[in-house]
Amino acid sequence: MSRRLIALALVFALCALGYVFVDAAGPWDFILPYRLTKLAALLLVGVALAVATVMFQTITANRILTPSLMGFDALYILILTALVHSLGSAGFAGLSPALLFGLNLSAMMALGLLLFAVLLRLAGGDMVRLVLSGIVIGLLIRAATEYLQRLIDPSEFQTVQSQSFARFTQIDGTLLAISAVAVAVGVGMAWHLRHRLDVLSLGEVAATGLGEPPARLHRLSLLVICLLVASATSLAGPLASGNSGPSSFFGLIVTAFAHIVTPSHRHAILLPSAALIGGIVLVGGQFLMERLFHLSTPLTVVIELIGGAVFLYLLLKRRAA
Repeated sequence: MSRRLIALALVFALCALGYVFVDAAGPWDFILPYRLTKLAALLLVGVALAVATVMFQTITANRILTPSLMGFDALYILILTALVHSLGSAGFAGLSPALLFGLNLSAMMALGLLLFAVLLRLAGGDMVRLVLSGIVIGLLIRAATEYLQRLIDPSEFQTVQSQSFARFTQIDGTLLAISAVAVAVGVGMAWHLRHRLDVLSLGEVAATGLGEPPARLHRLSLLVICLLVASATSLAGPLASGNSGPSSFFGLIVTAFAHIVTPSHRHAILLPSAALIGGIVLVGGQFLMERLFHLSTPLTVVIELIGGAVFLYLLLKRRAA
């Protein structure tokens, strides 16, 4: 497995070098800082969402579920719409980036913890009930968002739309540093829990017998998941194709390939594997779209297309088994 992780690291390094240096026509004092900042943002988002998805699939014991599919992206749009509705487009534009980042981060963590706690309680260990509860709550959040969006005027709605998808072209350096610290803390906590997550992956009965209380680990894992997803989303926005469209399949793609490339139940393998694949998907995908194919199509559209196919494959494979 170590050789495969090294190979993934080399692939990511090639993608990063290609993204920074290929087709660089212009003054280096402008191009290099701009591309390195964008590269760092892509890497942070990829690592955060990948690690969070691996942990979420472990605590739910289901490899087709992700925080995004359970409605986390919809929370960001709801908070954004509520801020624009209450402050107006001028008041929203007057918020400092650091204050807006802090509001998004704290609100998403609080609402995310409440959302996942409610989902796990409603499910009662039944994965079918968990999926259905997540879909229903996600629809309720989107319905509330659309209702608020109908109450604001068209200019404010344009403000909401412009902030409702992932943006890597205008990344504030201060927010990038704050997000990097938050993601580093979350990844460090996930790495610290790696052996306990291995025990939990054996099942709640086996974990209890081995001295690992599932409820306490669930709460701690949810805290880490909300920190990682909220940090990534507050920095760049959700990786969904639209404010009312489907949730992002990015985490599903990354974890599916991580289980294929590094087939192991050990989180000491899965966590770095998923993090590297997350960086490869975002950085490598952006490199192919911008540098080689010179396409203006957003990468999120391609992610949704591939992710939908992966989701159907895993769902049908699970049903066939």
